[in-house]
Amino acid sequence: MNLEAAVTSKTDIPAHDDCIGSYTYEEFFEAARRFHGYPAPGLMLGGYMMEEARKHLPEGTIFDAVSETSWCLPDAVQMLTFCSVGNGWLKIKNLGVYALSLYDKYTGKGIRIRVDPVKLEDWPEVKSWFYKLKPKKEQDTERLQSEIRQAGASFCSLEAIQMKPEVMGHRSKGGITTCPLCGDAYPGSFGAICRTCQGEGPYLEKESSRELKVENLPHGLKSVPISEAVGKTAVHDMTRIVPGKSKGPEFFKDHNFSAGDVCRLQLIGKNHIYVDEGDIPDGEWVHENEVAETFGRIMAGEGITQAGPPREGKVTLVAEQDGILVTDLEMMTHFNFVPNVMVAARKSGSLVKKGTRFAGTRAIPLYLSRNNFSQAVSSLNGEPLFKIAPLRKAKVGLLITGDEVFNGLIEDKFEAIITAKVQALGSEIVRTVIGPDSRDLIRDAAKSLMDEGCDLIITTAGMSVDPDDVTRHGLVDAGVTDLLYGAPVLPGTMLLLARAGDVQVIGVPACALFFKSTSLDLVLPRVLAGQTLTRKDLTAFADGGYCMECKTCTFPKCPFGK
Repeated sequence: MNLEAAVTSKTDIPAHDDCIGSYTYEEFFEAARRFHGYPAPGLMLGGYMMEEARKHLPEGTIFDAVSETSWCLPDAVQMLTFCSVGNGWLKIKNLGVYALSLYDKYTGKGIRIRVDPVKLEDWPEVKSWFYKLKPKKEQDTERLQSEIRQAGASFCSLEAIQMKPEVMGHRSKGGITTCPLCGDAYPGSFGAICRTCQGEGPYLEKESSRELKVENLPHGLKSVPISEAVGKTAVHDMTRIVPGKSKGPEFFKDHNFSAGDVCRLQLIGKNHIYVDEGDIPDGEWVHENEVAETFGRIMAGEGITQAGPPREGKVTLVAEQDGILVTDLEMMTHFNFVPNVMVAARKSGSLVKKGTRFAGTRAIPLYLSRNNFSQAVSSLNGEPLFKIAPLRKAKVGLLITGDEVFNGLIEDKFEAIITAKVQALGSEIVRTVIGPDSRDLIRDAAKSLMDEGCDLIITTAGMSVDPDDVTRHGLVDAGVTDLLYGAPVLPGTMLLLARAGDVQVIGVPACALFFKSTSLDLVLPRVLAGQTLTRKDLTAFADGGYCMECKTCTFPKCPFGK
């Protein structure tokens, strides 16, 4: 049976026989009351939708189900099929749409049925209920149920679908582990600690969770008064802070204390020190320096090195080349969920110069338990957490639009502004074209720049809402695709991003003539780093995308874009 043909061959769902599966309407009404607590309109409707979808599957199909809402509809599926949330054959993808799909669990081909708003016009009480046009207490429940019974699934629409591979197949918990914070068992794939301890639990804080949990220390690590420190060896770097002036190690690990050091220890606030009596179990604990060095080695990807050996238990990562910092944010989150470890970095997407220190990692206690150390290493999956994406040397074609500039009424200021920004990032302007606000001429100029070998075209102005702003239209005529127009950034909302084959295109709004920093400064480095920005990427600029318009601009050393 061809599902596509079966669906498209009929424009309307025919009248029904008043039965829902093996139930009469009255029987299903009572069964819904027992299963759901009451015969909710959504559940009764869901019964008709479920059966209508099943009719369009080939006979004998072993199917799974997906509900696009968590309200009522999943219960109809569970009442009428073997699919349930518990056995995993019913999946709830809460998109907020009153729709469900039945699909062959082996091929992924199936049928989707949804409430079609256009078809609700003939069913006023159903429409009022569906759109919540009046409070529940004002609904005519008897009339609503009557309309659902009369209509069945006739105000729904069907379509053939193909499920994504990742949706198909059986779910698996994977390995089960014990949360080191609360002691509950949970799937290890959820992270280094359980989701409740990650903050997703539905409960108010328990009294027991307020108890201070102190990290245990290895047996063999002894605390002695500084009067007994002479001849002992420091087990870690000891920091001295001079407020407002300096911070750094006063004593390094493995320093052998002399009588003269006792006074220095007092000056940095030490009355006791830890000493290693030589019987710390090697397999159970990892020293902070070894922890930091291991983490730093794994985290450092392309274009990154360590600033040196661990100092004060911390390793600092440094850029070996100019470029854009790229961070695996999901991996970073999983790592920081592991108890007693940390990594912090500059904002992913930041422009960094060679030699820039941008991240640091360490164990929080002096010694990290082997279990936590192993969890932290596992969370990194043996993959770099950071990399520096180098900026390519682009051949930039600059297309300046505007009748006022083309006709010589005003002097162009855009060329100098864009040239300075491009050159500062290591690229060059190979040709500049000034054209009028003509859709055809903009098209021809863009094509000309492409033909001359420009691999990045930057256009200026013509991005606003006036009738003369036709730059976008001219670029489309020139063959650009994947066009994104508008970004949640101020200044620079009317930004344009597109491509024409391998040629990238950036449309700069006119506000860049006045403001020193705009959306262009946020996207240009990323484009030169080879990143393909999506609508989701642009949306992320909203948080931090409001320029403070300082009298003295210090960008990028400011919150803009961060």
